[in-house]
Amino acid sequence: MVGHIPEETTSFVGREAELARLAGALGVDRLVTLTGTGGVGKTRLALRAAARAAPRYPDGVWWADLSPLDGDRLLLATVSDAVDLSDHTPGIPVEDLCEWLADKRLLLVLDSCEHLVESCRHLVGDLLMTAPGLTLLATSRQPLELPRERVVEVLPLPAEGPDALALFTQRLKAALPGPAASRVEGQSAAARALCRRLEGIPLALELAAAQAGRQSLEGVCARLGSRLDVLEHPDRVWPPRHQAMRTALGWSHALCTADERLLWARLAVFRGAFDLAEAQTVCADAQLPVAAVRTALSGLLTKSVVGRDGDGYRLLDTVREYGHGWLGAAGECTMLADRHAEYFIGLARSADAGWLSTDQVRWYARISDALLDLCAALEHLLVTAPVRALELAGLVGYFWSCCGHLREARDYLERALESCPAPSPERTRGLWALGVTLTLQGEYLTAKELSDQCAYAAQASEDDEAQLAAAYLAGLNSLLRGEPLLARLLTRHALTSIPGQPFDSASRLRCHLAHVYALTALGQLGEARTEALRLRRGCAEIGEYWTRAYVEHQLALIALLSDRPREAAEHARAMLSGKQQMGDSFGIALGLDLLAASTAAQGDGVRAAQLYGLGRAYWRTVGDAERGTPEVRAVSEEFERAARAAAGDVQYEEAFRRGASADVQTALAATLAPEG
Repeated sequence: MVGHIPEETTSFVGREAELARLAGALGVDRLVTLTGTGGVGKTRLALRAAARAAPRYPDGVWWADLSPLDGDRLLLATVSDAVDLSDHTPGIPVEDLCEWLADKRLLLVLDSCEHLVESCRHLVGDLLMTAPGLTLLATSRQPLELPRERVVEVLPLPAEGPDALALFTQRLKAALPGPAASRVEGQSAAARALCRRLEGIPLALELAAAQAGRQSLEGVCARLGSRLDVLEHPDRVWPPRHQAMRTALGWSHALCTADERLLWARLAVFRGAFDLAEAQTVCADAQLPVAAVRTALSGLLTKSVVGRDGDGYRLLDTVREYGHGWLGAAGECTMLADRHAEYFIGLARSADAGWLSTDQVRWYARISDALLDLCAALEHLLVTAPVRALELAGLVGYFWSCCGHLREARDYLERALESCPAPSPERTRGLWALGVTLTLQGEYLTAKELSDQCAYAAQASEDDEAQLAAAYLAGLNSLLRGEPLLARLLTRHALTSIPGQPFDSASRLRCHLAHVYALTALGQLGEARTEALRLRRGCAEIGEYWTRAYVEHQLALIALLSDRPREAAEHARAMLSGKQQMGDSFGIALGLDLLAASTAAQGDGVRAAQLYGLGRAYWRTVGDAERGTPEVRAVSEEFERAARAAAGDVQYEEAFRRGASADVQTALAATLAPEG
């Protein structure tokens, strides 16, 4: 199925009437908002309803989880990522998102809007106005208050009904060891009493089931008879009519060990998923030793306070809010934010050091997946330690630029540079990263100014690595501005004046890559091919993917310009395979254009048209950015005309439409298959 919705990890109980009502609403209304208190089951209901509705939407069902966002700065980026838009353009983000969705028929789910109601209201209004085929399903603790919004209130399961009892019983049996599960059947009266006490709220029932395995249900009911939660929360989170949710959380909290309670509070600092090592690094100290974190995390998992997220863990937003309240009450918010930021600076340093290694793809994915936590660390450091913020932004800026988070990279780099005007190694690195980001966004003149500043700062610092990085930026900018001779002079000067081998550092390797591009653009194909083959061998030896993919791109272009289209197609496929592993939509779009040109050069106009169409679909995912260097665009356009001539206008347009309307990931996999 086209699209993406999370997998259900536990059984779904009841709600058939609500699902039927929701299906009817989605069939008529373009904006449906599920409202209800925290823990009532809005997300699970939306997940099941979205899966059932999927056949109605030819362009898929897409899911955006807004619960980890702290403020609206990353709202557009989160929604854009959710619908596979990795925009490289410098335009207005909401307009680019609207344009991306304008001709699609899809269902977009915005989960957990309550802390961003005003921002979501504006975004949803813009999307519905410009994308007539779009249907939006939102979950929130309050309506978005937009015209023609259908509000569906999600109530707790009937406390006296069979569904609440079934949910509690299922979760209790899952929490008990095998033979002990048989005890549940004989305690149905106590179970029904507990369902009444917890008002049928699903999350409260699940927490109670996780806690109840250690004692009789009668004992559980007695414990719940007293109000254990003494921490006050805002009314928007805990409506007076649903104090049971607060009571259930408070009861779970009270039954935790002291270490579990402390870890619960400290884990609230994470915005996304985390693993054991991260929990230990950020949360452990003399009060909570490293070994105790493992034990406490296992206990929180057993008690359903922490949930599984792939190979790691995650807190539900309701549970995180509760833990964060205790973190504030303990006066540890600043301390934990400092530790959290320090951990992610360390992560970014390790990723930067691991760029030239067999772990490159893993680091690339890790930095992309950690976006929300890295942004949280940056926000904290911009206030408390601006130079550290600049260091972090400079370290992750290149990763983000490569994996499509150009807007986030630009935003944080600009803010960090503005806060740290004094010369420093961090500022030089930040100028370089921002220059690369703006170059990839097509703002060549502004990027050229940054490149000059970076070169001056690097020269003044007498730092070889900084000078090589500055030369790469200057070369890249010159190439995309159509000045390959200048790019060749700049990169060759840096490489000869600072002796070394291509794989001595990431900046030196990038300089060599820019030099190959310049040689190709200048028509020095033999020299370019020799250097490209040398770089490819070195990349293969160390397991480096990013540079190797772009080397394959140049080898494909060289072969095409040398009238060797079959060889060109092989290199283009190799580039696509590498970029597919890294999820680099920009690189995939470039590779597809060259594969299409190679196919056209072999005389297959129809297949070339389909590949050009698929390439067009990928270009749209990056905002129709410039299609590479000028000579690459010229070659692509030349062979696109040849493909049209070979296929004829009618067949060309039909094949192009097939490629352009395909599910891009499925179509790319088919293209790269042996029979592709």
